[in-house]
This record gives sequence, C-alpha cells and structure tokens, in this order.
Amino acid sequence: MKRTSRLYIIGAGFAGQALAREIMAKAIFGTVVAFLDDDPAKIGGRIDSIPVLGPIQDVAQLLQKENTDEAIIAIPSASREYLGELYGILKNGGFRRIRIVPAISQIIEGDARLIQTRSIDPQDLLGRTPAVINLKESLAYLRGKRVLVTGAGGSIGSELCRQLLSGGASRLYLLGHGENSIYLIDRELRLLQEEGVGEKATIIPVLGDLKNRDHMFYILERLKADVIFHTAAYKHVPMMEENPIAAIENNLFGTINLIDAVKSCGVKRFVHITTDKAVNPVSVYGASKYLCEKLVLAAALCASTENSFMAVRFGNVLGSRGSIMPLFQKQIEKGGPVTVTHPDMKRWFMTIPEACSLVLKAGGVGENGGLYILDMGEPVLIRDLAEQMIRFYGFEPDKDIKIEYTGTRPGERLDESLWADDEEPIPTDFTRILKVQNRQQTDSKIYDHLNDLINKLHPIVFYDPNNKEKYRNNSLLSELLSKIIPGFKC
Repeated sequence: MKRTSRLYIIGAGFAGQALAREIMAKAIFGTVVAFLDDDPAKIGGRIDSIPVLGPIQDVAQLLQKENTDEAIIAIPSASREYLGELYGILKNGGFRRIRIVPAISQIIEGDARLIQTRSIDPQDLLGRTPAVINLKESLAYLRGKRVLVTGAGGSIGSELCRQLLSGGASRLYLLGHGENSIYLIDRELRLLQEEGVGEKATIIPVLGDLKNRDHMFYILERLKADVIFHTAAYKHVPMMEENPIAAIENNLFGTINLIDAVKSCGVKRFVHITTDKAVNPVSVYGASKYLCEKLVLAAALCASTENSFMAVRFGNVLGSRGSIMPLFQKQIEKGGPVTVTHPDMKRWFMTIPEACSLVLKAGGVGENGGLYILDMGEPVLIRDLAEQMIRFYGFEPDKDIKIEYTGTRPGERLDESLWADDEEPIPTDFTRILKVQNRQQTDSKIYDHLNDLINKLHPIVFYDPNNKEKYRNNSLLSELLSKIIPGFKC
C-alpha cells in the first residue's frame, strides 16, 4: 500500500481504534481519514484526532473518493448479515478496495493488528455467524507446553497454528512433508510475531512424512511434544478414488505410525481431526478416516491415566484448498460457467477459523476416548452457494454467469451425516461442541480386531517379495474394506 492511500476505518470500537493507532504510529500505510460508525454517541466527535462520521449508509455515498481509497471493516463481532449489509453499502458507495479484520475469536483482548486484515471474500458473508470463542481462555491448557501440529501447512493445520500463537505454548512445531507449505506458514507466523500478534512461542518447522515410521519415532523422541493436533491427511475425495492405496497408506498407516510413536514417547494429549465422510463411508477417503477414528478410540482404551486420545469430527469448511469456493471463484473470474455436480447436493459449511477455535476448545475440555462433533448448523445446497458467490462478484446467476450441472463424482453422495445410526450426539457445556455416545458397548478387543485388519492390509500397501500379487492391488483393497466396514462398497 502506498503512503498516499487514504483509509476509512469502518467501526470506531476497540478494533478500529487499535488499527488507527498502529497506522499513525508506523506512518507508512497511508492516512486514516475518518472512522465511519452508526453510534450516535460517537458521530460528530473525534478519537485520537480522527473524525467519526456517520451513519455509515448515508456518509458512504457522500464521500469524495479517490482510486487509492480503501475501507477497512473493523467490527470483529459483526454478524454475517451485518457484514453483507456493510459490504453492499461500501461497494455501492464507490470503494473498490475493502478489507476486514478477523472474527472476534481471533482477536485477543482487543488487540487487533493491521497485519491480520485481509481482503473481504465470500466466506465472510456466507453461512451463519461464527461462535464467539475466548481463545486465551480456551488455550490455557497449552500454556508452557510443547505443541505439534501435523499437516501444519494445510488449511486447517495452518489456521490452528495462527490461533495457537495466542496460547502461550513454549514451542510450536510445524510438521509437514511439503517444503513450500511449511515454509509459508513458518514465515507467516514469524511475521505475525514481529507485529506483536500472540505470544512469543518458539516456532520450529519440521519436515517429515507420516508414512516413514522410523522417522516419526525419531522426531517425537527428540521434540518431546506434550500435545499433538493431527490434521494431516489426503482429503480430495475423487482423487483418492483414483488412488485408493495411497489414501490408506497415508491416512491410516500414517496415523498408526504417529499413534505408536505418541504412546512410545509419552505425549500427553492427542487430538485427531476427522470428517463427516467417515460416517457410513462411501469413499476410500471416508473409509480411511473411519478406520482412523476406530484406531484413535482403540488407543484411548489402552491409554494410561496421564494420556488422552480423542477425535473431533466436522463437515466441510469454507475456503479450504481444493474446496468448491476457490473453484467457483476462478470460474466466475473467467466468466463461467460455474459447475455444480447435482442440484440437490448439500453440505455443511463452517469457516476455517471457527472450526479451528472449536477444535482447540475441544482439545482442552475433551476426555480420553471422547469423540466430539462440531455443531455445523443446517446443511446448504451447493447450488445456493454458487448463486450467492456469483452475486458477491456483482453478477446475476444464469444471466451473466451460467450454472452447469456435471453429475456426481466417484465417492460422492448428495448429503452427509455427522453421526451414524448407532451414535447419539449429546450436548456438552460448551457452545457448538457435541459428544458422541455410541449406543453399542465398546468392544474391549477392538485393538485386536484392528491389528488383524492392519496385518491384512499390510501386504497390499507395502511391498513384500513373497506377496507380489497382493502389492498395490486395488481389487484386493476394495474387497477387504467391504468386508470390514459395514455397508461399504468401493
């Protein structure tokens, strides 16, 4: 941003005032021309010598704007509906550049920073209003601890790391096998710390592959992590249908390696991230996560009183890599068409920051052997989401931008469920966190059953010169998964 930029801060509350003070102190981001606010007690006054103008709807139309003028919405507690209204007002008022500060769950004790702002996008306006989570309170159990995040360069893993900066952890380990993605989140976290966001945890990037069992033991023995958030997985459903053994090898055997290393190295708390696609799975990805859930809960049965293994299950998140929102955005930018698989396809959607805040909360309040579900609200028709995104970019669906239906892909179903028939979601004392109660008695021999399964899968995934006909045999894998997972057909 050039120094000549003129900035209008929307909202004269704590977040807006914090941003204005930072901009004035650094004197390199431009000039704060005014606050825009709807509070009659503030309109007409000045805060730190900056005038407060309003009401927003009236004054936004009257301002004489230049091409470099920018609006920053600094109301972190604003509802989705109000943000949509503000966005429309500012856009119609001639602002070409509109940014937003994070939701209230990401702002700690009023400490909003300019580096946290970003361009407003559809995920800020779609879906329900996120739950308000006091991160500092939620993360108290991590203070002074060594925390490791697997898949730290991914959509969920990277956001967990951003929020973990506020937890007072002594060390934050970023584990992943993609050099570039780990480099990017490492760099971002260090820049956030330089700008005063969060607390001064020591950040340590770690390159490693879950499939390398010996390396997992080597890493955990040396890092001495207290808590692990396991987000790493191959997640793209159609791609995993084309590469089923890779899904089992990475997701299941990678998790086996990690859990075994966790038990060997004395990690106190293990939080596994799972998916609604693990419920009555119809895809290889869902099957791999179904088995991972069983594996984590089996490990909990054998855990000591000092150790906890738990899983947190939720549905789709808005804007994750490989999800439909980035795809729709690119299709709209090209003039369409926007492709939807089926007019009746539904999915739950939650913002990544809200999902991660709830995961971190569940990780602290969860019990050993607990399977938790995030309350996702009501499912959304994908075609409705497509229409809303088209309108966000200023076009009319099926007039300016066409919507085409392409048919469901392998491994997909029209809607998902967050729990199975033999599971019952029980409310907890915590907002939007449910605990799953299994109506069937937990099998004390589940670990033996899993070991038997693993032994049968092993020659399919790993090369054995004595079992060449089994190695990488997709048909054998499908047959075995169909036998061990109720109702599964691959």
